[in-house]
Amino acid sequence: MAAYKDLTKEELLELKSGLQAQFEEVKARGLKLDMSRGKPAAAQLNLSMEMMNILNSGTDLVCEDGVDCRNYGGLDGIAEAKQLLADMMEVPKDNVIVFGNSSLNVMYDTVARAMTHGIMGSTPWCKLDKVKFLCPVPGYDRHFAITEHFGIEMINVPMTATGPDMDLVEKLVSEDPAIKGIWCVPKYSNPQGITYSDETVYRFANLKPAAEDFRIFWDNAYCVHHLYEDKQDYLLEILMECKKAGNQDMVYKFSSTSKISFPGSGIAAIAASDANLADIRNMMKVQTIGHDKVNQLRHVRFFKDIHGIVEHMKKHADIMRPKFETVINTLERELGGLEIGSWIAPRGGYFISFDAMEGCAKAIVAKAKEAGLVMTGAGATFPYGKDPKDSNIRIAPSYPTPEELAVAAEIFVLSVKLVSIDKLLKNL
Repeated sequence: MAAYKDLTKEELLELKSGLQAQFEEVKARGLKLDMSRGKPAAAQLNLSMEMMNILNSGTDLVCEDGVDCRNYGGLDGIAEAKQLLADMMEVPKDNVIVFGNSSLNVMYDTVARAMTHGIMGSTPWCKLDKVKFLCPVPGYDRHFAITEHFGIEMINVPMTATGPDMDLVEKLVSEDPAIKGIWCVPKYSNPQGITYSDETVYRFANLKPAAEDFRIFWDNAYCVHHLYEDKQDYLLEILMECKKAGNQDMVYKFSSTSKISFPGSGIAAIAASDANLADIRNMMKVQTIGHDKVNQLRHVRFFKDIHGIVEHMKKHADIMRPKFETVINTLERELGGLEIGSWIAPRGGYFISFDAMEGCAKAIVAKAKEAGLVMTGAGATFPYGKDPKDSNIRIAPSYPTPEELAVAAEIFVLSVKLVSIDKLLKNL
């Protein structure tokens, strides 16, 4: 098939008529499909069901170091859970604090502490005239929601094939003391599936921020979420790189087991320098006496160690891989060569990022909804929900069954074709 832009008005109208008939056919089926968020499917959740049998009323709930998990205490989390998440995050155990089920919650609290009390003795952000954050785009909508919630001004930084545009990051951070942080999903990024290159990580670690309380919010959510055993991205470890550069206090690293065990009841952690952790503990001790140690113990007894997590994630990959391939193959088969969209085939993570023709994303998402397919709102991958080009769409293949996904992918490409034809006809 020739590129759509090379077709005459008559050819486009003829094509539209055939596609519209197909679309009406699908619409008449009254489907209800959800490809909106990166929720694990039931088959993935089932992989962890044995965890429910690990602890019972006859189980010894005392940790290796003698802590009774039923009781108060343990601000940092139990030693075994710290070790498990430290190994997953590739950092020393002593640089980790284990929290509750959600790393998003940890990130929210980290921003909240900076707002109300400042970071390591610096002026609380709420007392400053202006606080700004850098936001690599397209990016994670829930990150942007946190900074928007606190009234922090967000500045778009374009993503490249190797991570954020570091020339721009270095320039902005070094010139403006109001810039206090940057959001990062460094491995299999949300939504593009890009992993930051060694050079990008090195440049992050060697930033020279104008603000002494500038922090890199390094959300390594997909650190073990590979799709392939033989094609895996490698990410340089940021905490060690910052230490080497004499910037050990510049990064907060976040991770969780949300999409490894149960999203609603996993365990999350922050990794940071000794000074950062002392600062965090100082405020945490007012907030809590400790998080759910029984759940931490449950995770440790189920996974045992990092090798247990790695083996478990291979089972996740076996469920996820065919879903990603269904979407990618449909995009390549149906849209390849038409020049009405581009996409990246990731090696891990939870999303596929699709870039439509400029000005088409909202219309494509609306069109798909007409046929019963709910997708992430267009614009969600940008601060304030405003994609300046209205072109990026996040595809989340994890939740639907393989059968549903095949239909969802067909609805999506039909929607892309119809909206693109309308756009081209309008421009003729």
